[in-house]
Amino acid sequence: MEMDAHPPASQERAVQRDPAIDLVRFTCLLLVVAAHCMMVSPVLHKDGTVTTLNVLMEQRWFTPVAWGLMIVPLFFVLGGVTGLQSWRRLKAHGGNGFDFAQLRLLRLVRPAMAVLAVMWGGLWVALLLGVHPAVIQLMTAGAAMPLWFLAAYLTAQLSIPLMARLHERVPLLTFAVLVALIIAVDSLRGAVPVVAFANMIFVWCAVQQLGFLMADGFFEKRSRSWLLGAVVSSNLLLGLVTGVAVYPGNMVVNLNPPNFCLLLLGLSQAATLQLLHRGIRWIADLRWVQAVIAVTGRRSMTVYLWHLPLLVGMSGLLLLTDVPQPFAGTAEWWWARIPVFFAVLTLLVPVVWLFGRLENRPTAASHARGPSRTAVVTAAVVVLVPLADAAFNGLTLALLGGGAACFALSVLLLGRVPTPVLTRPTQEGAEFRGGRWRTLPEPELRANLET
Repeated sequence: MEMDAHPPASQERAVQRDPAIDLVRFTCLLLVVAAHCMMVSPVLHKDGTVTTLNVLMEQRWFTPVAWGLMIVPLFFVLGGVTGLQSWRRLKAHGGNGFDFAQLRLLRLVRPAMAVLAVMWGGLWVALLLGVHPAVIQLMTAGAAMPLWFLAAYLTAQLSIPLMARLHERVPLLTFAVLVALIIAVDSLRGAVPVVAFANMIFVWCAVQQLGFLMADGFFEKRSRSWLLGAVVSSNLLLGLVTGVAVYPGNMVVNLNPPNFCLLLLGLSQAATLQLLHRGIRWIADLRWVQAVIAVTGRRSMTVYLWHLPLLVGMSGLLLLTDVPQPFAGTAEWWWARIPVFFAVLTLLVPVVWLFGRLENRPTAASHARGPSRTAVVTAAVVVLVPLADAAFNGLTLALLGGGAACFALSVLLLGRVPTPVLTRPTQEGAEFRGGRWRTLPEPELRANLET
């Protein structure tokens, strides 16, 4: 089927994959692993119990550093860019919101199911071997910290079909309404603390909308002075609201549940990303960089979910050996963070090899039927319930096992994705190249389309 040879710019943009996005996501992931290596410092006491110090949070210099290196909002900006592109591809080929939800749930839930199941089994074995229950609970809570991000990210991603529709109709009004809701929730959180968790939806959906605007070229069309002004003004406003004690100055404290400060950081980071885009793109186009991203980029969720359990487990086992343990916060301890970081990366290699394939899309024959809408909705609820329980009440060993079971049930409900999942292409979901329209996705882009 031949199509018009001159696609609208917005439609052509919607199907282009920017390698700079993948490079920034990979860099942010390394920063997260490095930061956690500087936070975990367990101490073994004579009675067999273990306590842990968050050394990084106790440093005075960390508050201004966290301001500049709190890259969680940037993850949601990047998720907005790639999520909107994936949704438009799917929709253009006949897919709907339930198809998108199935793909997103499988992409995120299958790797999480594995890590929860292995953690639950491993910690039960440790408990039966005589490890103190307080130590088990500490390891459970510490190693499962990444799950709050999974809950927030999954919620934002599942909202993409609805938020994309609003974005296409009234983009700036949609963003403005989300900002108003964020401020309203922040105003009420002092009187009704539980209402603060509503911003787990409003804040991250608003930051995700910045990614939508970036995908459609809003930031690209702005001048460098406008972008610089956005960076400066958002940080000045952030300094004002933290300086007068409306919000805490430590961005980690502002993170869970999130507040208006995270939105300001997201705006600053989106504008900064656009300002630096040309240089980042040059680096991303280097052949060796592309090779690294091609291998690690499609396993990013596995790396994120497993790095902290591996770090906690490794740190706990080292306490049982004769390896000298420097006191937390000393110069020796800081220098030891370098081998700890590379040790975690080394441990991740076999884990990614074993479990990374769970990030692949499970496919069925092209004539197979996908899950019903009821099954997709039920799967989403089954996943979000234990995540919400962990967010409100903390993670226990029992909830760890229950969460693994819920995730497994969700995977069974979601089933497999018929392949090819896409039907007859339309102009919006095709790419004009070489004098004719070519349908996406291309084989080499398959892993990226669901990132």
